[in-house]
Amino acid sequence: MKLYLSVDMEGITGLPDYTYVSASEQNYERARKIMTDETNYVVNTAFQSGCKEVLVNDSHSKMNNILIDQLHPEAQLITGDVKTYSMMQGLDSSFNGAMFIGYHSRAGMPGVMSHSMIHSVRNFYINDLQVGELGMNAMIAGYYGVPVLLVSGDDETAKEAESLIPNVTTAIVKEAISRSATKSLTPKKAGELLQAKVSQAIENRHHVKPLNPPSNPTLKIEFTNYGNAEWASLMPGTEIIPGTTIVKFEAKDILEAYRALLVMIELALNTKYA
Repeated sequence: MKLYLSVDMEGITGLPDYTYVSASEQNYERARKIMTDETNYVVNTAFQSGCKEVLVNDSHSKMNNILIDQLHPEAQLITGDVKTYSMMQGLDSSFNGAMFIGYHSRAGMPGVMSHSMIHSVRNFYINDLQVGELGMNAMIAGYYGVPVLLVSGDDETAKEAESLIPNVTTAIVKEAISRSATKSLTPKKAGELLQAKVSQAIENRHHVKPLNPPSNPTLKIEFTNYGNAEWASLMPGTEIIPGTTIVKFEAKDILEAYRALLVMIELALNTKYA
């Protein structure tokens, strides 16, 4: 069995706020260690459960957070940016399953550090389905016929995963008190939970179907500010829906929609005085 891990940071055990997930802040180095340890619990259990190959994709911010010298020696790590498929770089149809570790809930929803890619985004839509990073990434996996077997993070992330992916296994390592406060397991207890849940997810893999994306999807991004929409709409093939801050793009498939999303949010970051 070949397993793919996309590892974000906001949903990692014990991390309550931006001081842990921003490289310039005082708690970041501590958080990197916890993130790496948490990834290792998953990787170790995957190998013990019969996986022959585990690919880890660092999926937070500049995507160079995981400490490679402390990672399981048999894992492979994708680190750094720019990456054509960002949080899903390296995935293809050769994988038997994917796991999303340290994920968070989408923008506008309860949950620790909830957001969708950048804080200028209010909503992502694929056709009329409202999604966040979790949903978009699950559709990329679905394009390749790869089921998402496990999602770890807080309780709100688990609810989002379960609403999108029937029979997915979830590992709740913390509960949201607010967007910047959490009731969390300790890293050791979270590791024990993840070991149990990874084993369960691998055993349950035949009961989870890929989240198949629609053909020729319409991507819509709703921004918080009209200036964000103006910048995003500079990308060829896009248009602002009149009277809104929503930018629309007709894609040939979910891969093109995902790449368009990445370009549009990068353009939107040019907005000043938001």
